[in-house]
Amino acid sequence: MMHQSTLVLRMTVLLVLGQMSGTAAAMAIISTKSDIEIGVKYMLLCKAGGEGDITWQKDGKEIDDEERVSKIDEESSKLEIQNATLEDAGSYTCLCTFDNGDPDGRTSTNIYVYDGPSFGATQVYHEFLIGQDGMVPCLASGRPKVDVRWFRDERVISSQEGDRVTRLQDNSLRIKNVRKDDAGTYTCQATIRGRTIKQNKQISVVVNAPPTVTLKEKIKKVMAGADNNISLLCLVDGQPTPNISWITPKHSDLARYRFNSNRSELTICAVSRADYGEYICTARNKIGESTGTIELHVSEAPEVYVRAKEEKVSLGSNVSLSCNVTGHPFPQLYWIHKQSRNNMDSSGRVHVRDGVLTIAEVAPSDGGLYSCMAVSASGNASRDVAVLTQPGPPEEVSVTPRATSLVFSLQSQPISGGTPISSFVLQWRRGSAEKWEEIVVPVSDPLAIPSLTPYTTYTVRLAAINSVGLGQYSTTQEVRSQGIREPDRPVLSSDGMKIDGNALSVPVALLARGSSPLLHYTVRYREEKEGAGWKEEQRPANTSVIALSDLAFGEDYRIEVKAVNANGSSIPAELSFSVSKQPAGMPKGGVVAIVMVIFLVLLLVVDATCCYTNNCGLLMFIATKVFGRKTPGHKTMEEGTNGDLNLKGLDTPRGSIHQQQSEGKLKNEITCDKAPLTKNEKHFGDIPTTEA
Repeated sequence: MMHQSTLVLRMTVLLVLGQMSGTAAAMAIISTKSDIEIGVKYMLLCKAGGEGDITWQKDGKEIDDEERVSKIDEESSKLEIQNATLEDAGSYTCLCTFDNGDPDGRTSTNIYVYDGPSFGATQVYHEFLIGQDGMVPCLASGRPKVDVRWFRDERVISSQEGDRVTRLQDNSLRIKNVRKDDAGTYTCQATIRGRTIKQNKQISVVVNAPPTVTLKEKIKKVMAGADNNISLLCLVDGQPTPNISWITPKHSDLARYRFNSNRSELTICAVSRADYGEYICTARNKIGESTGTIELHVSEAPEVYVRAKEEKVSLGSNVSLSCNVTGHPFPQLYWIHKQSRNNMDSSGRVHVRDGVLTIAEVAPSDGGLYSCMAVSASGNASRDVAVLTQPGPPEEVSVTPRATSLVFSLQSQPISGGTPISSFVLQWRRGSAEKWEEIVVPVSDPLAIPSLTPYTTYTVRLAAINSVGLGQYSTTQEVRSQGIREPDRPVLSSDGMKIDGNALSVPVALLARGSSPLLHYTVRYREEKEGAGWKEEQRPANTSVIALSDLAFGEDYRIEVKAVNANGSSIPAELSFSVSKQPAGMPKGGVVAIVMVIFLVLLLVVDATCCYTNNCGLLMFIATKVFGRKTPGHKTMEEGTNGDLNLKGLDTPRGSIHQQQSEGKLKNEITCDKAPLTKNEKHFGDIPTTEA
């Protein structure tokens, strides 16, 4: 009903427009459209342009059906077709016999009635397996006949026989050897032949593919470690999208496994040795399933474990050092003596069996560091064990006799036993029946036995001491002490030592002077730093205080003093001291300024003295320029005894005047030649002398 009302309204509008634009004798047929779909109601409106008798014809035959033709007014007529059929198609003519006598008018129009296009039972969804041939029907129909074309992405699909994707004569679409990229949307377009009436049908093509698994690494090697994380990738393809599952080794720890959203990536956190084995990735969809296997090889870096870092053992005893190693692949175990760099083998006094290092009847040379090493393709590791024993006997020992002492000298240090030697035990006795007497001397001190009796034979020996204990003694030697000849060792008194700025004074005394008089003291001193050389001086025999000056501020020093007589020199007395840093003093600029001020003051004093005594100098010159003849410090000469001349009211000329009496006249001698006579002074001639 709504459609009919709309059609009537449209025809009315067209009629009004036609009347507005037409003339009295014009004929026109007005219709909504020329192509009418079957079963649709449509109307034709004839405008005659004047009053008259209007009739309708179809294909030259008059239409007299009053239900179909109705007169609207004297100038218009309507032809209405209900439920159009294909038979209603044709040429429609409107004829008008005008009442005013105008010639008859006529006008015609063609009406096309069509059925369709339609697609009937055409399926809009097709699935094909990749590699197969696919057929996509398009069941298009219509009357008159329809023409069919296929499109994809707005591009026409050809109908050539040799193409892989082509349109067949029955309007079906054929896809040979379906590929993954054939999936998508295709359009079947049906057009009424000879008309522009067309209809489209969207058809979806889905290409199914069985799952495929692609592995980037079929064998993956990794080192175990708390900081090592690895990822196993299982790249899967297929349509529909496959589901992915994993099969892991039975001994693995699932709590440390992490998967991404589609489970194509497995991450193992903090890889351990227990994670080794096969990891099977399986992909499944409705088409089928596929699997891939990754072999995970987990290596462990070697580790070495020892029972203790240090073993103390007495000479002649046995010791065993155990060592356990782990790692994958299992490492090879070696024992090495680090000092000698010897590899311990499985035979001899020192041998290795089942990872245990055994040393039978430990000797001093066995002391030192032993390293247990684990070596494998995964790396190396080692741990050190220190074997400590007593030192070996001192060898190449020489003894120098003195009056009351014996001094030992070592050409080389004894074998330490694996730990540093801290001191030496010096032993002596007079006869084999007497007990050994001994003293312990630090390794840094001279090896000397003091306080012996002169001219006495002693049997002596010594041995080294380390943290384990006393070592073996050296071969005994018989030595006879000498008489008192050379002076005894001097003594430097640290209590009386004074350091003033960069100068040192320290008292020196001699306990005994020997058999001959003391000649002098030999003093050596140097800075306590690498590369510093000794400075040597001699001091008289009666010296009681050793004084050193011009020492370097802020440095440490060492001083040695020997007493010397005709028989030789004594053992040196040694003393270490430090000179404090230089105190802050007046800068050089201040000293220079003070010297300059003193110089200027002296210059002024000398110049002033010259001015007032001899009327000369810079001040005298300035005074003359300022005051003229009357210069400061001038004295008048008055008459006096001894022939002194008194010139009343007369200033003396510059300089000193020596009076001489010669031929009754006073001659003036001016001793300051730098001051010339003034004009008034030139008028003075010879001055007569007067008796007193």
